[in-house]
Amino acid sequence: MNYESIWLVLLFPIVGFLVQALLGTRIEKMFGRRVLGALAVLPILLSFAVGLMITLGTKGGPEASASIAQLGHWIDAGNLRIPFEFIVDPLSMTMVLIITGIGTLIHLYATGYMSEEREYARFFTYMNLFIFSMLILVLGANLLLLFVGWEGVGLCSYLLIGFWYKDIANSKAANKAFIVNRIGDWGLTLGLLLIIALLMSQHNLIADGRYLSYDSMLPALKSVLQANPIMATAIGLLLFVGAAGKSAQFPLYLWLPDAMAGPTPVSALIHAATMVTSGVVLLNRMHIVFEMSPVASAVICVIGAFTALFAALIAFGQSDIKKVLAYSTVSQLGFMFIACGSGAYWAGMFHVTTHAFFKALLFLGAGAVIHAMAHNQDMRNYGNLRKYLPITFWTMILGTLAICAVGIPGVFGFAGFYSKEAILGGALANTHAQIEGVQLGQISGWIGLGVAALTSIYMTRLTCLTFLGKEERWRNIPAETHHGDDDHADEHHHVLDANHTPKEVSPSMWIPLVVLALLSVGGGFMLANNGVFEHWLYPNDLPVLGKVSTEPSNIPLALYSTIAAVGGILLGLAFYAKGLPKNQDFDESKWSGLRRAERDQFGFDNAMTVATVDGGGDIANGLWQWFDIGLVDGIVLGFAKVSGGIGLILKRCQTGYIRLYALMMLVGFIGFLSYFAYALTQGGR
Repeated sequence: MNYESIWLVLLFPIVGFLVQALLGTRIEKMFGRRVLGALAVLPILLSFAVGLMITLGTKGGPEASASIAQLGHWIDAGNLRIPFEFIVDPLSMTMVLIITGIGTLIHLYATGYMSEEREYARFFTYMNLFIFSMLILVLGANLLLLFVGWEGVGLCSYLLIGFWYKDIANSKAANKAFIVNRIGDWGLTLGLLLIIALLMSQHNLIADGRYLSYDSMLPALKSVLQANPIMATAIGLLLFVGAAGKSAQFPLYLWLPDAMAGPTPVSALIHAATMVTSGVVLLNRMHIVFEMSPVASAVICVIGAFTALFAALIAFGQSDIKKVLAYSTVSQLGFMFIACGSGAYWAGMFHVTTHAFFKALLFLGAGAVIHAMAHNQDMRNYGNLRKYLPITFWTMILGTLAICAVGIPGVFGFAGFYSKEAILGGALANTHAQIEGVQLGQISGWIGLGVAALTSIYMTRLTCLTFLGKEERWRNIPAETHHGDDDHADEHHHVLDANHTPKEVSPSMWIPLVVLALLSVGGGFMLANNGVFEHWLYPNDLPVLGKVSTEPSNIPLALYSTIAAVGGILLGLAFYAKGLPKNQDFDESKWSGLRRAERDQFGFDNAMTVATVDGGGDIANGLWQWFDIGLVDGIVLGFAKVSGGIGLILKRCQTGYIRLYALMMLVGFIGFLSYFAYALTQGGR
């Protein structure tokens, strides 16, 4: 299929959005929810089909070149003309397949998961719009279209996270996501404006959008930044702030765990296929900036490594199954940023791809568990669910092995094995990301290896608490813990008690689990075999700044990764295979100080709340008291008092007595004559 058909990829989701928004309720009444659900899934499936055909006709590797499809002019103001254009290249088409392919499976799953939801059409309205916005972000061929998609996914995440807006906790979570992302958007906006200003100063004007379209802007930007490394660092750091907001890097990760307030399909879509990958796409698209700045690259590596470690530790203190997976996503995003900071951009995108497979699977599997357990999300209330949910159990086992990066070097590995191997190898071989001679890229690689072991431990903990152990844990749940953290559960009218029997989910929910499980098992091998993905995403102008050779001498790295993965799983089994340890039960006062600190994010979230929300409120209150009341109101009221005083004085003269008025006129007239006589005597001299 010709690349100019790329507009169809965008057309189908926006049509689906309009159908759901304008006709959804009517279609549901006339034909039922199955038809309405099919109309929600079909547009995304059609976009995937068109995207796949275009991808098959796209060249990757050293021969890769970007094709631009224009749909007309968008902005036409004086000499500035910016077309409405889309880019077809290996990076954009990789993301199209992830967004629409994983998105189709999540939409199909949601038709079953949300079947009892009252506002079914509204949910799919937001979901279709979310897909459309993300496609604009990755397909837009210039910086302004990227920004439109960037803000679009921010809006849609707000709508979906706060979908159950009647619960105050959900509304707060949506607000938090929206506000924290505004900080990242501030950095992105300044970075884009700095790029435009820099190119205008060097090239006088931006004619016909030449320096805003990637195919022309990036080479021009590279030539300018080569002579100005300080500007490269400034732009790189500002762009990284934007990427850190969308992709939940420290300290802007705060919104992502709270995003669990939305329905589970929303969590899967945000974490696996859409919003959180935006930052990684941005770093890949603007790679030239970071190649010009070792400092910016080093900062990305350090923040990525710290985020990966910090989030992995927090995951140990979580009892909510979705919160564990949320912090897992934050941690895995840290790996992607280590890759991009190290210059192994393709490895970062490789992990985006494999992570989409196993993280979508894990979230949808968690949703199946939550659905079966009457919307109880607390893992301490689970146990022996493998007996009742065999499909969910085995698919989640495969997803867990994939995120733990289990594999046999040189033989076979699950999906995450290959992408993590590429990331760690690129980081450990990197010499670009450094500050004052300190090889921060390499240090980040070793930290990543340690985090890989932690990932295996906390994911084994999740699996054991959910599927192993004794089912007496959930047959004797304290009344106050029936619904975990899901405040919306009451609307489903489910009761979890001793007579409750978990049931496997419907085909519309387990079919996506099976497909994602297959991708989690063999997807990484297929993409890594003979360097398929690397050669696909690896054009001449996107070099790896540090790359591990495939010689046998590098086998120890694969061996270390295997030890980290298998060792972490064995440790997790040793602690949790028999069930829930007594020091981790519902009596949290018995928890160790470290685990309580992990549960509370080491106090960081609370500190940020105090410093921003409470602190901002105190500052605003102080300014109100001093500036508004003290200064502004003081001046206004002061003038009012003076005017009032003058009025009171003049009021005394307004008695209504004619004789008094005549007397005042006489006094005034005498005063006038006196002044006139005085003036004549002075003038006579």
